[in-house]
Amino acid sequence: MRHARGYRRLNRTHEHRKALWANMAGSLIEHEQIKTTLPKAKELRPIIEKLITLAKRGDLHARRQAASKLKEDQYVAKLFEILGPRYKDRQGGYVRVLKAGFRYGDMAPMAIIEFVDRDRDAKGAGDKARLAAAEAAGE
Repeated sequence: MRHARGYRRLNRTHEHRKALWANMAGSLIEHEQIKTTLPKAKELRPIIEKLITLAKRGDLHARRQAASKLKEDQYVAKLFEILGPRYKDRQGGYVRVLKAGFRYGDMAPMAIIEFVDRDRDAKGAGDKARLAAAEAAGE
């Protein structure tokens, strides 16, 4: 029987999976689109959906619950200040998973997970800002 076996273990311990979801959710919140394997993307979707639902509530308890799932405060801030208001009128379905072929090294099925109404300039914006700051400091 397979009762209460409703998620993929991904050959990781519970602690490793918890850290994996925190890191991947933070990356998705920061860049609004990431490329990963298909099983990881499918498992990440309900985690992100629940975080967006917390951001739509917007109260202090919801902010603390989201902070317990994410690793950095900047992700919580973006979640509650930008993404929560963006999806205020949407009743679920905040992210989509698109199949993206197979990885060259091991033929793992790849996928792109992204927010539905994503900001196209958000992807790589942190890296560009960091490079510009380093260039300004170098001069």
